[in-house]
Amino acid sequence: MIMKGTLIGIDVGATNINIGRITNGKIVKETYRAVDRKYSQEKILSLLFEAIEALINPDVIAIGIGVPGTVDQLTGVVYDIQNLPAWKKVALKEIIEEKYCLPVSINNDANCFALGEKIFGKGKSYENFIGLSIGTGIGAGIIINNKLYSGNLCGAGEIAMLPYKDGILEDYTGSFFFSNKHNITVKELSEKAKKGDKNALGLFNKFGMHVGEAIKTILYMYAPEAIIIGGSISKSYPLFQDSIELSLLSFAYQKQIQKLKIEISNQTGVAILGAASLCLQHP
Repeated sequence: MIMKGTLIGIDVGATNINIGRITNGKIVKETYRAVDRKYSQEKILSLLFEAIEALINPDVIAIGIGVPGTVDQLTGVVYDIQNLPAWKKVALKEIIEEKYCLPVSINNDANCFALGEKIFGKGKSYENFIGLSIGTGIGAGIIINNKLYSGNLCGAGEIAMLPYKDGILEDYTGSFFFSNKHNITVKELSEKAKKGDKNALGLFNKFGMHVGEAIKTILYMYAPEAIIIGGSISKSYPLFQDSIELSLLSFAYQKQIQKLKIEISNQTGVAILGAASLCLQHP
């Protein structure tokens, strides 16, 4: 796919709204706005408008948005944004289109990550893969036969909500594992681990075992050629890689493990690029 013209791609996250202006497939300018889970719907929308207006120009022909929730692609209504409780039902497509008089496409943020990897990143090499985004939470975008599979209301790949231990999978495979269960941020723990702190290294090992369980679930469901890991916590992958591999030793079909490729995303702004690419897709 060749991305022609100028587009705006937006990645709405639990802590930041990241936005880029893309011309001919390259991000030429970026900005962001910090958000808080306590913000009202109106406050988050005002920050979104502010970010768009920092980048929009007469050359922009469309806007693509990735959100951490479910989406009706035809109507553009966003439901149940995870980690932004005020967004229960927002007619985001209608709101943005009326304000800027431009076509708007919306999908789940993990799906945008996977699409961005397929078009611009390591996903180019695979027909069937999972884009696994690990940050505040965890989400999976699914590429089947070179195409994004979004599912009903863009809900495919929402492995975060699967029951796990005393809660759900996301409690153990995103930043909540560190902040809620151990009262430390990933950044703080990573700094300690890189200095050889045994407790920090041990905690990353436990985290990797939980991520390994998530990966085994994905393998049983989809048996992909590859899993491409992105998101903020992927930067610390060397600290929990060994424990993921240890966890995978208990997977029932070891021949499948031998053929599986696990890669780490190195494409800058891939979720923004993926969101912009929605404008070139058909629901």
